[in-house]
Amino acid sequence: MRKFSIVAATALVAAAGLVLSGCAAGGSGGSDDKAEIRVWLNGTDTPKEAREYLTTTFEKQHPGSTLKIEEQSWTGLVDKLTTALSGSDSPDVVEVGNTQSPAFTTVGAFMDLSSKKKELGGDDLLPGFVEAGSADGKLYAAPYYSGARLVFYRKDMFAAAGLEAPKTLDEYVADGEKLASANAGVSGIYAPGKDWYNALPYIWENGGEIATEKGGKWTSSFSSADSVKGIEQLQQVYEKASTAPKDGDETNPQVPFCANQVAQLSAPSWVKGSILAPADSDTPGCPDLESNLGVFALPGKSGGAAHVFAGGSNIAVSNKSKHKELAYDALKIMLSDDYQTILGKNGLVPAKKSLASTLGTDDVAKAIAEAAANSKLTPASPKWADVESSNLLQDFFSAVAQGGDVKSLATELDKKIDAILNK
Repeated sequence: MRKFSIVAATALVAAAGLVLSGCAAGGSGGSDDKAEIRVWLNGTDTPKEAREYLTTTFEKQHPGSTLKIEEQSWTGLVDKLTTALSGSDSPDVVEVGNTQSPAFTTVGAFMDLSSKKKELGGDDLLPGFVEAGSADGKLYAAPYYSGARLVFYRKDMFAAAGLEAPKTLDEYVADGEKLASANAGVSGIYAPGKDWYNALPYIWENGGEIATEKGGKWTSSFSSADSVKGIEQLQQVYEKASTAPKDGDETNPQVPFCANQVAQLSAPSWVKGSILAPADSDTPGCPDLESNLGVFALPGKSGGAAHVFAGGSNIAVSNKSKHKELAYDALKIMLSDDYQTILGKNGLVPAKKSLASTLGTDDVAKAIAEAAANSKLTPASPKWADVESSNLLQDFFSAVAQGGDVKSLATELDKKIDAILNK
């Protein structure tokens, strides 16, 4: 789901030799009775309650062993994983974005979980995330959680402006401009320039596509007439509705939201947990804002829910782990009903379809169901991860945010993406 560079890909392929020579793929690894298991979790998405449950449950099941959670930043994650997973001091369990998974599953960086799939949930596991974590018919990275992007908004700002939840994308943009105009220094729509995830709906809803495949050849489509129309609508948001940094990204959007600098925030469903995180969290939120927090599914061009990017993560055991059995036990806890229920209650779509009801029946749960039903993924090219972390998309949308000519920028972007996808 996040960054992956061509250099990193090359390094990882080289690292694969080290991974595979270190121990056979799917081997049992060390079976020490006592050890420290290191779990890499990314950002603040996994709530504190789930982290504490994982640590406590694992250490209760394995007296004398300890579990240490090491939080990683999404920014630059794949480069860091590339180095860590091929080294002698690899973490044992790692979270990886769903669109990043193929970069690792195809080179032997993860332990083979195929024989354990039924124990982890079998057909109950989210099929799209099983596919993302599989290679050559084998499962290497299990689903961890999913989530659709929702729009969180300030009820007080809406009320003061006489607004209700918009019915169409055009109304959403117009409301964002009105809110920005009425509240000095506030983003009517929070849109940092490098946040390409939230840029995609403007393209899709105006009839455009990212890239299409025909006869084995991929064609990037950012410069098509429909895509340009959508990007120009986004440029209007940058210019008239957003005060977010034009070279900023999507990291920790709850910070400006809690600082009363945002009226509407399009973000993954689990960001609700970040917004309402207690004061003693590693990254505090603003729990006192709960009664003032509204939510709706981003509306489409013609009404209904818009096409939004479906994000989420997979979870895997490093093939370099020295304690594979213990590491797998930790992963198994993370796929347990109790742990996944905690995720569901905090707005993350559980890895198991049968636990969808844990999302509840509140406005967030209803918005998730509406948004998820119309969500889309990035192009199914094995080289798409190279595109993501080449920074081409981030640089393109940042240039658009700074007022660049959309058609010429998009034409140049298409040439660069075509070169990567068809290499």
